[in-house]
Amino acid sequence: CDFCGFKTVSKSQLITHVRKHTGENPFKCDLCDYSTAHKASLKRHIFTKHTDENPYMCGECEYRTADKGNLSKHVRKHTGEKPYKCDQCDYSAIRKAKLDRHIMAMHRGEKPYKCDQCDYSAAQKIEMDRHILRKHTDEKPYVCEECEYRTADKGNLSRHIRKHTGEKPYKCDLCDYSAALKYSLDCHMTTHTGDKPYKCDQCNYSAARKDTLGQHVRVKHTGEKP
Repeated sequence: CDFCGFKTVSKSQLITHVRKHTGENPFKCDLCDYSTAHKASLKRHIFTKHTDENPYMCGECEYRTADKGNLSKHVRKHTGEKPYKCDQCDYSAIRKAKLDRHIMAMHRGEKPYKCDQCDYSAAQKIEMDRHILRKHTDEKPYVCEECEYRTADKGNLSRHIRKHTGEKPYKCDLCDYSAALKYSLDCHMTTHTGDKPYKCDQCNYSAARKDTLGQHVRVKHTGEKP
């Protein structure tokens, strides 16, 4: 690959891989505006989004899906399993796509998707799409039925609804702690491991939480008063 160090013996795999960098999505759904770089992804989309069959059910919550692979990924939210390991640091992820984003952004500094309305750049097209929806449009189609909360992001709505339901699907396997947000569980796990994955790029400070690092940078390196 001319963009990164990816190598393969298959020409078709290389073509598919390069689409991650170019953003090309030649496979288009004729029932909605969805498009993808992979033919298999389009088939999965049609089956999951445009049929009513959802035979695969989670044993821990009410989640149902038409795709067995999606169920396996979903179950990891309950188990905390992160099978995809970074070979350059101690980062691990539930999904391979998240690991790919981590490597591109953190180890290669590669962010090929540029916003044409501001100086934001992203490692993946989905991140750019989310940025444009959040920052450059007023559209907030996802509405909470319990209060006046509205959001441009479906995942944000799901997390918000847990404030009303009290659901805490993220369980610690070392104690009885549970959390409504995956980030909260990740922060909690550092109390067991002592890990401080968030590093300051201006000094040798490190923190267990991203927001703690942000506060450090503002106070120590920008002069902002706490």
